[in-house]
Amino acid sequence: MNTPFPFTAVVGQDDLRLALLLNAVSPAVGGVLVRGEKGTAKSTAVRALSALLPEVAVVPGCRFSCDPGTPDPACPDGPHAAGEGTLRPARMVELPVGASEDRLVGALDIERALSEGVKTFEPGLLAEAHRGILYVDEVNLLHDHLVDLLLDAAAMGSSYVEREGVSVRHAARFLLVGTMNPEEGELRPQLLDRFGLTVEVAASRDPDTRVEVVRRRLAHDADPAAFAARWAGEEAAVRQRIVAARALLPQVRLGDGALRQIAATCAAFEVDGMRADIVMARTATALAAWAGRTDVLAEDVRQAALLALPHRRRRNPFDAPGLDEDKLDETLEQFAGEDPDPDPDPDGDGGGPGGGAPPAPDAGPQGGDAGARPEEGEGGQPQPAGAGEQSAVRAAEPFRTRVLSVPGVGEGAAGRRSRARTEHGRTTGARRPRGALTRLHLAATVQAAAPHQRARGRSGPGLVVRRDDLRQAVREGREGNLVLFVVDASGSMAARQRMSAVKGAVLSLLLDAYQRRDKVGLVTFRGSGAEVALPPTSSVDAAAARLESLPTGGRTPLAAGLLRAHDVLRVERLRDAARRPLVVVVTDGRATGGPEPLLLASKAAGLFAAEGIASVVVDCESGPVRLGLAGKLAGELGGTAVTLDELRADSITGLVKDVQRRAA
Repeated sequence: MNTPFPFTAVVGQDDLRLALLLNAVSPAVGGVLVRGEKGTAKSTAVRALSALLPEVAVVPGCRFSCDPGTPDPACPDGPHAAGEGTLRPARMVELPVGASEDRLVGALDIERALSEGVKTFEPGLLAEAHRGILYVDEVNLLHDHLVDLLLDAAAMGSSYVEREGVSVRHAARFLLVGTMNPEEGELRPQLLDRFGLTVEVAASRDPDTRVEVVRRRLAHDADPAAFAARWAGEEAAVRQRIVAARALLPQVRLGDGALRQIAATCAAFEVDGMRADIVMARTATALAAWAGRTDVLAEDVRQAALLALPHRRRRNPFDAPGLDEDKLDETLEQFAGEDPDPDPDPDGDGGGPGGGAPPAPDAGPQGGDAGARPEEGEGGQPQPAGAGEQSAVRAAEPFRTRVLSVPGVGEGAAGRRSRARTEHGRTTGARRPRGALTRLHLAATVQAAAPHQRARGRSGPGLVVRRDDLRQAVREGREGNLVLFVVDASGSMAARQRMSAVKGAVLSLLLDAYQRRDKVGLVTFRGSGAEVALPPTSSVDAAAARLESLPTGGRTPLAAGLLRAHDVLRVERLRDAARRPLVVVVTDGRATGGPEPLLLASKAAGLFAAEGIASVVVDCESGPVRLGLAGKLAGELGGTAVTLDELRADSITGLVKDVQRRAA
């Protein structure tokens, strides 16, 4: 068995360790979402926490880990009589990103239920994680439907599985921990709100801290058992402190003064709903118990706000997470109650998560470099000679865009843009099952079984169903696509200050891509060439940042931009063949860069048409005299053209064109 890295040996990351420990003390806090770059001890800390949790008593032989003192009366393995149980370590269950719904919630054997009348249930990961830890690495890459199921179970403390009238319910109370790298895409705000706490982690920029991280990791890898033994005392101290805090938790008093500060803080930061208030109250109570106190103080409320509010303030994916601490302090001071302000460290041990652990080196400044990357903006790498570069302009206010979709029916990753065959959605037909039956098409099954009833000896009411009669439902839903933006940043686009409107349009499309669960990429062209400003990614934040710093100027190498985009799609097709692309070319259609620019652009566009790649040209031409070059480019691409005005969802011109297109 592998020896995990000791929790108390993790260097720095105090907020991460504290958030995990508060959930260990009070699972009602609602779990932790850990956001940060790769290599910042996210997974290490979560796996180490499971070794600190006290053992749990379970009913012998129960697959759902029922508590022998108060067994679940609805347990599928029950009923159990209250009595003695057996002790086992608390489990940490990992949910893979590619897990199916049946693997998460469990599976009912529909075939046996229909053909034999036997209800059998195979528990899933939610049942296995009951009274332990459920860990989801890269939770932002998990299918939205699975995230919904996961968070519903965490909120209700139970899981329900229903298939064609057969249902099973079992308890599912666990400490939910999700980790994610924001560069790979964000969670929807509705899902962010369901996590109790969030923590931002980053590698320290302090050399001494980094040296200590490497030293401890090498020591552990060289001899895990010996390294764990060195930290056994500190681990035992934290384990005992968790037990003591759990016992003290029911005695902690949350006074009216603290409650008023909590409510005022949530109102001051304009947090939607009441979940934030409840989570802050539970977190502040757990903080007091962790510190060995029976009263919640202002310092507990402040720390609870820093952990429970930052992720609830994001209104859209481009909002930076975080909390204005000056504003927080002003609010707490304004609504301070009659509670005294005691020594913030009454027991002298810092009240931190490390207990008696050796002091870690100073973590140093956290967070990445806030400055622009060298290749971005005006201070980046040299532009091609003669580019005539102009400074970057700010994007206009984003708006709700019309739906741009890929024609046909795909089978890509679930999303909300184009039609696709999916596990969830409306039923469009039936087929024989290929492997295990997951979604029964009842009418088709009855229709297949009905002609054989006389031969099977059935002459009265009822129906004899055999395995060969079963039909799988074919469902159609929506998929996410790869939306590749090809943006003209040449001098002609900067004329008449159009670039602000163009950036606003692309920003609007990025917001739409975020809501529809697309991957996005950004290719820009100007001067004498084209570059991939952002390779395909699930992070629309990164695309928005690249767009904001995009300078303009120079000639229009349209062919180079199209060829670079075609190359990006070729490489991405090898990585993710099922995700269909949608190319959005944002240009006025002019081509002035390189030899025979119009001919080369036409040939490059022909590559997209020959491969049937869906494309849309956003026509940015303005002024009284229009050449119609963007419309011609759309025809060569085999796509459609829309103007900036028509791109708006409420555009009357766009509606008229749609009606005319359908009538034709």
